[in-house]
Amino acid sequence: MGRQLRIVHRTGYRYNGWVSASHNEARMTPRSSREQLVLASKVDITPLAWKYTYVDYWGTRVTAFEIGQGHREMDVVATSTVDIGERFSDGLGVSWEEIQLPDFTDQYCEMLQILPSVQPPEDAVTLAKGIAADSATPAQAVKGVVDLIRGRVDYVPGATEVRTPAVEVWSKGAGVCQDMVHLTLGILRSIGVPCRYVSGYVMPSQDAEPGETKVGESHAWLQYWDGVWVGIDPTNAVVPGDTHVEVGVGRDYFDVPPLKGVYSGSRSSDMFVEVEMTVLG
Repeated sequence: MGRQLRIVHRTGYRYNGWVSASHNEARMTPRSSREQLVLASKVDITPLAWKYTYVDYWGTRVTAFEIGQGHREMDVVATSTVDIGERFSDGLGVSWEEIQLPDFTDQYCEMLQILPSVQPPEDAVTLAKGIAADSATPAQAVKGVVDLIRGRVDYVPGATEVRTPAVEVWSKGAGVCQDMVHLTLGILRSIGVPCRYVSGYVMPSQDAEPGETKVGESHAWLQYWDGVWVGIDPTNAVVPGDTHVEVGVGRDYFDVPPLKGVYSGSRSSDMFVEVEMTVLG
């Protein structure tokens, strides 16, 4: 298992008028971890921008930039080469007793925080508590909760907006990957399992040959604590594999948006996103 991938992520805005200045943050550069190694990366911005790079509180690489000249469009292109290693599908078998210790809950308090974006509905929490009671370990409960959500929520593009809360996703029974992750985070945190949001890319095709470029997707999944951070993709009900590329982690989507900022000028704009992924080996 394992492969080398090149990712080209293009995004930006077309404005319906002139913009005099904009200030932005891009979180589009993959990060090195125990499961992947970033071999090369760059971020190109048009028009010419003043920029600097730093690592934020959550460990995500950020390119902050500002454009001080008038413009009607802004393009950001992040190009990265990543070596994907072995993904860990199992943790160390942390027990319920361990994750309930005061020192443990204090250490992982941020990944146990139930923010408004992930607030789960009461009936879902009741079902999750039943799953937890029947599960020998937290890891077993995680899999049960993912099955619960997939049985209730369908993947339906356009069914929600970026700020749709998890409780509404549950009632609608529809959402996209961000929504399924938010809902899963809220339910798992409600039963005491630390977990975090992961933003990244996924290549839908599993059989791409070396040198072959495929249309990729911005994607979201989560990691839960089981002695180490273990990934699970609730949208696809799989453990992230060698077609998943991790960019950033946080408490929810709003800690790791690919591009955010403010600008002065035109009242309206259109955003575009394109992701290409090439198998290098």
